[in-house]
Amino acid sequence: MSETPSNAPGGASEPRTDAVLLAAHVGGDREAFGELFNRHRDRLWAVALRTMGNPEDAADGLQDGMVAAYRRAASFRGEAQVTTWLHRVVVNACLDRLRALKIRRAEPLPDDLEEYGGRGSLASASGAVDPAEESLAAERSRQVAQALGTLPPEQRAALVLVDMEGYPVAEAAAMLECAVGTVKSRCSRGRRRLAVLLVDLIDDPSGESGAATPSGNQPPPRSVPSPNPPRGPPDA
Repeated sequence: MSETPSNAPGGASEPRTDAVLLAAHVGGDREAFGELFNRHRDRLWAVALRTMGNPEDAADGLQDGMVAAYRRAASFRGEAQVTTWLHRVVVNACLDRLRALKIRRAEPLPDDLEEYGGRGSLASASGAVDPAEESLAAERSRQVAQALGTLPPEQRAALVLVDMEGYPVAEAAAMLECAVGTVKSRCSRGRRRLAVLLVDLIDDPSGESGAATPSGNQPPPRSVPSPNPPRGPPDA
C-alpha cells in the first residue's frame, strides 16, 4: 500500500499520513516516528492503562510496545492500517508483561478522570466540575478497573478494545491476531463474569442505588461500563 502526501492549495503541505510517516521513519527520518506516536498516544495509552490496570505497569507496557514498533517498523507491509498495527504491538507488549508478572488484579485508576479526546465530561454547563458527579465517576472507575483485573489477560484485552475503546470486532481481531469468533467468545465470557462483579453498577449506571436482583444469574451486559481514562500517558 503506497501513500504519498499531497499539497494543499497555496503550496502548504497537508499532514503526512500514518503510512507515510512510518515509511519515512524506516527511511531515516528522525522526526517521523515521534510525530506518529504523538498522533496516537492518547488512545494507545488508554488501551495500555485499561489492559494493565495501573499507570506504572501501563507506562512500561506502552514503552515496550513503542520500542518494539520503532525497531520493527520495516516489517510493516501495509496489510492493515498503521494504527491497527500500533495497537497490536502495544496490546501484545502489555499481554507479555501481564503474563510475565502474573498480574491478575488492577489497582484503582489515577485520580485524573477528565475524558481524553473530548468524549464526555464531568463539568456542568457553567464549566465547573460537580463534586458529587466526580466522586461517583471515581468510584465507578475503581469498580470497573478492579473487576477487569480479575479477568484473564486475553479476555481483558478483548473487552478493552471492543467495549471500552469501541473498535469493531474485526479490527480488534486484527489487533489481537486472532479470529473474529475468538474475540466474540472472549468478550462474551468476560461480560458474563463482569456482570456478576458489577451487577450494582450495571443495574444503576448512575451509582445512586445498587439493588441486585434476587437471582444470582445475571444476563451478560452488552458492553462493559467504561471508566474515564486519563487524557494521556507520561511524556515519552
